[in-house]
Amino acid sequence: MTEIDYRERLTQLVEPGERLLATARAEVAQGVLPSDPPQVERPTSTGGGGVSGALLNLLSPLLHFPVGDRIVDRIAYGVAGRGAAGSSASTLHHARRPVPPTTLQDTVLAVTDQRLLVCVSGPVQLWSSRVDDERAVAGTRVAWSAPRAVVADARVGWHRLNPKRLRIEFTDGSWLAFTVPIAEPGKPLREIASALAGH
Repeated sequence: MTEIDYRERLTQLVEPGERLLATARAEVAQGVLPSDPPQVERPTSTGGGGVSGALLNLLSPLLHFPVGDRIVDRIAYGVAGRGAAGSSASTLHHARRPVPPTTLQDTVLAVTDQRLLVCVSGPVQLWSSRVDDERAVAGTRVAWSAPRAVVADARVGWHRLNPKRLRIEFTDGSWLAFTVPIAEPGKPLREIASALAGH
């Protein structure tokens, strides 16, 4: 996949008079995530909770047991976010989910002088042409936004073997982590953290 530049499109998505300070392409980190917002329908489980659900999830990734998913995520990846249903981290994570779930989309974080934006691109291709990339950029939209005042802290640090994990903490006590692949530079995430911290 080639590196796609979303900055020009993001300047079109901000409000008049709003100034774009930093952008970064990132993904919500893997691991245990905040609860879904209250109005979201949760898949029904046919059993398989606890240890047996975790074992079934490891043996067959096609089987879905929510309790087992959380256990496997906690063991394999740790915690990637916390927050009550309806918290900032909860609504951000839910807004970012691709529809349908098999769609490949880029997540683009943006900080302006007024807001934190989480944008999603149009569908991206694994082996894309310039035309495919232009379509992905043109289809980029704001999936979630919040005033900068709701962000309590943002920092980039180590998590397990990844030295480039951005943790955004909100004033309601919730938080969510974002990462980039190990081979990609962490500078864009550090710029997001710095812009949110007001440096």
